[in-house]
Amino acid sequence: MDPLSARYPFLSSARDAVRGADVDLTELVAAGDPAVDRGRERVERALVEGTTEPETPDAWDDREELLSYPIARILVSLLDSPAAVEKYAGAEARTAHARFTADAERERREGRARTAGEASASDAVGSADSANATRASPDLDTFLREFDLAGTTRAEEGYGGPVPRWFRLGVGSYLRYVDADWGDGWRLVNRELFDGEVRVEREELYRLLREAVRERVAEGLPFEGVDDAVAADLEAEISDLRDLLADRTARVDVSVVAPEQFPPCLARLLDRARAGEELDAVGRFALLSFLAELGLTAAETTELTGLPADEVAGRFGFLRDESGAQYPAPSCETLGAYGLCENEGNHRAVAPHPLSYYAKRVAETDTVTDWRDRAERTDDGRADA
Repeated sequence: MDPLSARYPFLSSARDAVRGADVDLTELVAAGDPAVDRGRERVERALVEGTTEPETPDAWDDREELLSYPIARILVSLLDSPAAVEKYAGAEARTAHARFTADAERERREGRARTAGEASASDAVGSADSANATRASPDLDTFLREFDLAGTTRAEEGYGGPVPRWFRLGVGSYLRYVDADWGDGWRLVNRELFDGEVRVEREELYRLLREAVRERVAEGLPFEGVDDAVAADLEAEISDLRDLLADRTARVDVSVVAPEQFPPCLARLLDRARAGEELDAVGRFALLSFLAELGLTAAETTELTGLPADEVAGRFGFLRDESGAQYPAPSCETLGAYGLCENEGNHRAVAPHPLSYYAKRVAETDTVTDWRDRAERTDDGRADA
């Protein structure tokens, strides 16, 4: 299958590729095809991490990547939740944006090298890899044509090259995709506008394309008419995803940070992170969303957990983007389904959700010193609650 379609499955060419593959999705689901597992992973990671990148790079072939996209759309439709559609579409767009900007940057570097007449030995060695990458990388014109922007977008004169720095975009196209929530800098009154065109920098054009992708993915979701047999075969996947989604609703207003009062399952995740142990996607999400809900900044979370600063910043960007920090940690029951909560000391009897448990523990403690105010912030003295 076409690597480009697998990498960008929302493109019209990808839809054609799925049709051309002559695959019956009903049979695919019934057979438990690997594409179903990848489709579930797409939605799960969209809900908990804000990305649809696979947990393990290169774990899936092009066929599985391509077919996982319609499977993921079926799963989101069966969830039948505006929040699921919003998060899934946003994650697909965010992933596409990251991939496309990386592809464009590589194209820009290679084009600059060709222009300068550079041809190092390392270029020769990497030529095969570069060719393979190119097969899966669209140029900017491909995306502009895909979203009907080719006729209203032009590179600014004097800023040519493989990927120009400045563009002129028709004002109608600009207003079609810009979002007022992006900030004052995007307001038309603050833009350079001449002869019906808005001047945009390369990265700004990419941001507008990301919004175009988000709208494309969200279009038609959730759709009706999913085959009953398909819905039945996906019942287990839907149950797990619905649990993750349901956990997004409860919020508890607790702003003090006292790690010794954390519920055992979250305390154990914190211990594992600080010991340098790698957490899986749900474990990372549970820990970081819990700490974000307590009001910790990304820098403070990095200090407390020992997790890489760039990873924490990226996750916090997802947790606190357009939707804010509205997604608290999963419930203890959901964590238990993923093997992350063993109900130690029957703590679920105190409260079934980590935030509720923590709020009760803090309220029942006479004196609580916020971790951020302690002299030795890394010596938190957690008890084995």
